[in-house]
Amino acid sequence: MKSKSQLGRFLRTRRAQLQPSDVGLPEFDERRRVPGLRRDELAQLAGVSESYYTRLEQGLSRGASTEVLDALARALRLDETEHRHLHDLAGVGRKGGNDRTRKPPAPERVTETTRQLIDAFGDTPVIVLGRRSDVLAWNRTGHALFAGHLDPRSPQDPAQRPNTARLVFRDAHTRELYEDWPKKARDAVGRLRLAVGRYPDDPLLAALIGELVMHSQEFTDLWAEHRVRAWDIAAYRMRHPLVGPMDITQQAVPVPNEQGQRLVAVTAAAGSASQAALTLLAQATTPDGRTRPATDNPSTVSDYL
Repeated sequence: MKSKSQLGRFLRTRRAQLQPSDVGLPEFDERRRVPGLRRDELAQLAGVSESYYTRLEQGLSRGASTEVLDALARALRLDETEHRHLHDLAGVGRKGGNDRTRKPPAPERVTETTRQLIDAFGDTPVIVLGRRSDVLAWNRTGHALFAGHLDPRSPQDPAQRPNTARLVFRDAHTRELYEDWPKKARDAVGRLRLAVGRYPDDPLLAALIGELVMHSQEFTDLWAEHRVRAWDIAAYRMRHPLVGPMDITQQAVPVPNEQGQRLVAVTAAAGSASQAALTLLAQATTPDGRTRPATDNPSTVSDYL
């Protein structure tokens, strides 16, 4: 993907969303014919010339310094995630230089140390995601929670690995899992945006984006917004076909020494019906990922409680 054009589009969308009143400018001006700030207004706020900012937004200027990017981030009132994304798109590390990946990244694998970490979580649902949001590994409850309809061995084959963004937009089972599906969709797109900024030369990532644009208008609309979403903590209400509704928290942490990999663990409030549902889900699945016969398990969360 052409990072210069991505940088320009990101700047334009953020500029359009910043209202004049946000920076002390009048809402109505006879020269104001565009939503948000004009280029000259943003350039003045950032302390750069209008011509330079225009070239930057049009992808005609190279080598924006860390200082200029930081000034633009302040003028645009970017949050920390957006700020980092701006530097990634410009190809400049936060401490100067160029530290992003310009070569196609190496194939992803899960180390034995990471597998030991997964095992340490016990029955807590866990999945390990790669830089493109591919599922690299999961435990049996992670598989049962997110994709019990898929082969539990699929992450072992790079050609068959489930991709969480693809599942969100193209898999009916996954769409039904989330009560607020639009929120989950926005989060999935925002995280792919971060990946594109960090890995602009990854052909498999570009192919994934192209596939989703081709097959999902909902994805296309969200992609055009150029919003980013940090990998951190997200709360969702899920509607699982085996154990019913539950309010869960998905917490993502980087896998040490593995570029772009994140471990996502799912928890629920202690003593809640949602925690009971997760426990029931663990009881309802066998070590090989299959569902136990109904006679072996409580029929509902209330029976378990």
